Amino acid sequence: MSSLLFSPLSLRGVTLRNRIAVSPMCQYSYEDGFSNDWQFVHLGSRAVGGAGLIIVEATAVVPEGRISPQDLGLWKDEHIAPLARLTRFISEQGAVPGIQIAHAGRKASTAAPWNGDGAVRPEAGGWTPVGPTTEAFSPTYPVPEALDKAGIEKVIRAFADTAVRAHTAGFRLLEVHAAHGYLFHEFLSPLANKRTDEYGGSFENRIRIVREAVRAVRAKWPEELPLIVRISATDWVEGGWTVEDSVALSRLLKEDGVDLMDCSSGGVVGHAKIPVGPGYQTSLAERVRREAGIATGAVGLIHSSYQAEHILRSGQADLVILARQLLRDPYWPLHAAKELGADVKWPQQYERAKR
Repeated sequence: MSSLLFSPLSLRGVTLRNRIAVSPMCQYSYEDGFSNDWQFVHLGSRAVGGAGLIIVEATAVVPEGRISPQDLGLWKDEHIAPLARLTRFISEQGAVPGIQIAHAGRKASTAAPWNGDGAVRPEAGGWTPVGPTTEAFSPTYPVPEALDKAGIEKVIRAFADTAVRAHTAGFRLLEVHAAHGYLFHEFLSPLANKRTDEYGGSFENRIRIVREAVRAVRAKWPEELPLIVRISATDWVEGGWTVEDSVALSRLLKEDGVDLMDCSSGGVVGHAKIPVGPGYQTSLAERVRREAGIATGAVGLIHSSYQAEHILRSGQADLVILARQLLRDPYWPLHAAKELGADVKWPQQYERAKR
């Protein structure tokens, strides 16, 4: 029986050589948003290692949309050239270069994880973040300014403009980040969105900014290239965003031109009790796939080749998106192919190690 994990996946005019994606993983290693040699080696090695899709980490559409001062950015044309170098190399290795574009919202202007928790003050390179309201994520996080209608329109334009730069840089898949408690998720979740205008209250109002941004991006992103959206499919908190909400949103985003939903979870509040364990989010991807009729990506503590194969064979997802396992082993896809009996060509420079 042939391996589904190593079968191609076509999304619009792009075909992935297999169904293994490198999840966008923040590296907190950049100055003024510019890609550098660390990112080139980090992601280039995973393209050499056999992944079908390489998704570049959360990339800020505006400076104040960065999680930390050390985040990647694509808010100006000068950011394009170093990213173009990266996409050329990824493509030369047979992988598809993708990028996640993002705005951190009220979780912006915070320290890189190894520098402690909480806000970065303006004198240390920080700034005042924005959000749906003036409520901070936690007592140690900065207090945001509430976005007005003009501010929301500016954010939406920034996503569309960044999509144009991403295409110029050579990316062939685009992901809009609407998960993990960042700006768009803050609007989606009633735990964070207490607005009373057309962007708050009802389900239709809370999803409005995401749909407007997706439509604006889709209008600028080439028709033949896939657009995907990462969501937190549940908040894991009573009264929060639910998997039923995710199904309803996914149906609408499919109408707006989205090709796949990347199903993660949590992040909008700090007190959620998340049942973390191997494959703990795959059932969320399965619900969205089955009930919304859209392709999904599964992510979350996927470790083994057999586990990844099972996710696909059981119809839980169309794409397996790995993070920690690919940090541990950039060549995991090559090892997985051997375990599953898939005929995968190694880079000729590494062919002697295959035996």
